[in-house]
Amino acid sequence: MSNGSSITHFLLLPFAHTRELQLCHFWLFLGISLAALLGNGLIITSTACDQHLHTPMYFFLLNLSLLDLGCILTTVPKSMANSLWDTRAISYTGCAAQLFFFAFLFSVEFYLLTIMSYDRYVAICKPLHYGTLLGSRACVHMAAAAWGTGFLNALLHTANTFSLPLCRGNAVEQFFCEIPPILKLSCSHSYLREVGLVVLSVFLALGCFVFIMGSYVQIFRAVLRIPSEQGRHKAFSMCLPHLAVVSLFISTATFAYLKPPSISSPTLDLVVSVLYSVVPPAVNPLIYSLRNRDLKDAVRKLVTRCVSASIHFLLYPGKGSQCRS
Repeated sequence: MSNGSSITHFLLLPFAHTRELQLCHFWLFLGISLAALLGNGLIITSTACDQHLHTPMYFFLLNLSLLDLGCILTTVPKSMANSLWDTRAISYTGCAAQLFFFAFLFSVEFYLLTIMSYDRYVAICKPLHYGTLLGSRACVHMAAAAWGTGFLNALLHTANTFSLPLCRGNAVEQFFCEIPPILKLSCSHSYLREVGLVVLSVFLALGCFVFIMGSYVQIFRAVLRIPSEQGRHKAFSMCLPHLAVVSLFISTATFAYLKPPSISSPTLDLVVSVLYSVVPPAVNPLIYSLRNRDLKDAVRKLVTRCVSASIHFLLYPGKGSQCRS
């Protein structure tokens, strides 16, 4: 029996075995990564630079964009490099770091989506108390609690997972290091300890899910009582993007972790893992910007300023210019 200390590297599950498909996977993931970097980068920059977006809703959206960038940078680059160089290897330390950061970012994103549902609930159901319940100090405290709880959760899971003896090889049945595939490599009954932690995390996530659903039940009841059609449209415009992101996040993650073993296969597991780890960071900026006029205006102004500054720099290189808010 060998343990984790005798393993120097792991072998990740490849997307393809032929060179042509490996290159297709590389270019596809490169396009998704660039879209995620561009979309989330624009949201972060616009929210930070535009004074009109210095509100709780956009503060939490900025945090969500940071998390999406982190998710993409945690899972995708290594997979792209492996496809480009026709390899499957990831170091033991790299695998542990990847598992930690993914668990960290994944947890914080779910907590943050829960906080954002509370923000929408207060904005629509208790608008007169919005400034009191969601002041700048309260927003910072809630965001810090989400980041701190996610960090402790990821640290606990990572330390516990990699303390288990691993004696069933080093082939990870996933394109990045994640807790369930690593647990499959363990031959010790100690893995039940990590299973217990996973169950505890699931119950915590279930509590967040119930809170989100409860918030939206109250929100839709309040929206339907709004007399004017314009008011209802504005309220739905505030809530539908967040609800779409929550639905995408929860549905794909739930299917990935709770699907019956009878329908499990390496190909299906790869596709599902992409749906909850790669697609949301690229799609979220599009979802939030489609029905948000303020955000679209801020992004448009930012792009216009930067294009004008670039043209000015090319025409008058000695003077220089910057993209200012």
